[in-house]
Parts: sequence; C-alpha cells; structure tokens
Amino acid sequence: MNLILLGPPNAGKGTQAKKLYVDYSIPQISTGDILRKAVREGTELGKLAGPLMAAGSYVPDELVIGIVEERLKEADCAQGFILDGFPRTIPQAEALERMLAKLGKNLHAVVSLEVPHEKLIERGSGRRSCPNCGAVYHVYQSPPKRAGFCDKDGTGLIQREDDKAEVIEKRLQKYDKETSPLKQFYAQRGLLKSIDGVGPPEGIYEELKKAVGKA
Repeated sequence: MNLILLGPPNAGKGTQAKKLYVDYSIPQISTGDILRKAVREGTELGKLAGPLMAAGSYVPDELVIGIVEERLKEADCAQGFILDGFPRTIPQAEALERMLAKLGKNLHAVVSLEVPHEKLIERGSGRRSCPNCGAVYHVYQSPPKRAGFCDKDGTGLIQREDDKAEVIEKRLQKYDKETSPLKQFYAQRGLLKSIDGVGPPEGIYEELKKAVGKA
C-alpha cells in the first residue's frame, strides 16, 4: 500500500501515519527527516543538500526527489510507504510520478485530511511546552493542572514561535496557494480520498482505513 497523506499544518497527518505504521508496518516518510538523515549519513545527495539546509536555503526539487528515491529503495518500503509532507507542489507531484514509474511502483491512494482553518489555528496556537523537560500541553485539549506551569517540574510553559496564530496563518496561506491544487491533480487520476479530519484521532483513523480499503 503506497499512500500520500495530504493536509495543512496541524491536520494530524503524523498521528495517522504512526497508527498505520503500527498496524501495517508501512513506514512514514517525511522529507524533512530523510533530508536530515541523508546529510547525517553523508550520502552524495546529502552532501549536496547539507550546505543548502545549513544556510536556510531552498533545496531544489530534483535533490528532494533524488533523496526520496533513495529512501524508497530501502528494504522496509518493499510492502509500501506513506509520504507525509511530500509532494508539496504540482511540479513535485509530476516528478514523483516519473520517479515511481522508474521504480515500478504505483500510488494506491492520496488521502486528504480536511480541517477548517480556525480549527487548525486553535490546535497549533494552543500548544505549550516546558523548556526544561520538554513536556507538551494544550490549553484546550490537555492543559496542565496549574495554568501556565509544567506538571512535572513546575517550570513556566512557553509557546514556540511557529505555534503563534499569525505564523500558522501564514503557513496555511502558503499551503492553500501551493499544495491545495494537488487535490485536483490527484482527483483527476482517481486517487483522491477526502476525509473529515475533525474529531477523535481514533475515529479519523477508522475513516482513513475505510478510505484506503483496510477497514
């Protein structure tokens, strides 16, 4: 089962990918993770991407595709994979099609988690973390016993810069402009499955399994 999980920041893609991995041993492939791994392991593509990442520069599509291709050739992808956060644009999706054809692999489904913007902003902006022990809370869903302080060590909780509402809104605007068109791209290929991403993660997971024929 070869899947792409589509959805804006805070849609819950990572949570659902981890559930699929536990049940079906299908690895979740995050381009950020594999870029860092390629750099760490000193692969040829990693050597090219490393200086760009260190400088905070854009990593060209052809490099990203090459690194994804390296990852898909690994043994644990023989039974399938879940792409999370890639492709992000139409050109990346077209390059992915060519690369999968070369590897003799086909996509089985592209699942889009649909969540309203206001819910996404609430999810992200409500996160608070302890700078001392790393514990994470949510002011609405899993608040600390004493507002603003860590349950474990009493340290004052902080909000990460990228969890601020205005930062999340900018990321959502970028997603709407660059990534949302992928839904039409994959719908035209008969691959798109859209599910409601609001509600308990377990319920969303059941809908996801139905969408990909695993229920």
